[in-house]
Amino acid sequence: MTEREKMLAGELYDCSDPELLAQWHKAKNLVRAYNQTASENLDEKDRILGALLGKRGANLWITPPFYVDYGVNICFGENCEVNMNCTFLDDNKIVIGDNALIAPNVQIYTAFHPASAADRFGPPREDGSFAFCKTQTAPVIIGDNVWIGGGAIILPGVTIGDNVVIGAGSVVTKDIPSDKVAIGSPCRAVRENT
Repeated sequence: MTEREKMLAGELYDCSDPELLAQWHKAKNLVRAYNQTASENLDEKDRILGALLGKRGANLWITPPFYVDYGVNICFGENCEVNMNCTFLDDNKIVIGDNALIAPNVQIYTAFHPASAADRFGPPREDGSFAFCKTQTAPVIIGDNVWIGGGAIILPGVTIGDNVVIGAGSVVTKDIPSDKVAIGSPCRAVRENT
């Protein structure tokens, strides 16, 4: 099993794997180009997103700056908007449905590390340095017609149903069912979204 296969399967994997590092560097270069492209140069921005993302529906708007780990693990539906300064750590799949509105400073994480430092880093090398830390992942799935408020953080393994509003500043640690307004840290459903 390759390190990429381990990564997508949620097993401990080595972030320093050459294949993963090559994709990581490619994504960082594409994101840098996207973030520096003139706002009105829609053709170039579209070309870059086509090279960066795994899948995207029509009418995707991402306001720079935008940050990713690999890019290829991000899938958008139709009619989605991502506002400025969002970070998507797509070490596993991030799937976003149709008509999503993602406010500024939203962070979506699919990566996490063992709590034990010994498990994260292993033993020190002969020169006293440590290898890249070991990482695990879990996908994040976001349904249709979801609005994620500014500064929200979505943790690995979370599924957010359809027609959900996540309040600004919320930390989403568990699944949120469809048709809910959810707020807080940890985020919890507080009422129906009708």
